[in-house]
Amino acid sequence: MADEQQGAGGNGADDNSQPQVSILAQYVKDLSVENPSAPQVYSWQVQPQLDVQFNLNVEGAQEGVHEVTLKFDISARSENGTHFVIDLSYAGLFALRNVPQEALPPFLMIEAPRLLFPYARQVISDAVSSTGFPPLMLDPIDFAAAYMAQLEAVQAQGGSGENEPAPTEA
Repeated sequence: MADEQQGAGGNGADDNSQPQVSILAQYVKDLSVENPSAPQVYSWQVQPQLDVQFNLNVEGAQEGVHEVTLKFDISARSENGTHFVIDLSYAGLFALRNVPQEALPPFLMIEAPRLLFPYARQVISDAVSSTGFPPLMLDPIDFAAAYMAQLEAVQAQGGSGENEPAPTEA
């Protein structure tokens, strides 16, 4: 009994100073699905070229809460025309408390998008299926490599690169 009270008291005291991260919400912020060449596209016998672009944006939503948005622009095209176009902005609200300032950019630019990606990928897969094509399962994105490339680019331009969670493109 004494051990339980001591453990609870120790945990309660530590909770006020330990870093805490919560996902408050995940949501589709914007979704556009186009199948501009239907119904002719279904008789085309060519394999389309797939173009996948992503962008990452981080904004403060309120004190201690950040919105992280993954934006995907995906198109499938061939010499016959456009097969489909998917534009998705998938976002999450992250509450952070007692997180050191130097840990914010890596969390918001690497870990938060890593947590959101599987859900965004599912939305994209379902959207492509809804156009009448086989599901599209995007390959995982190395958000750490993208973040490091951004830091190197900022440092090459003469900036410090520290504590600068800015939009990332790949």
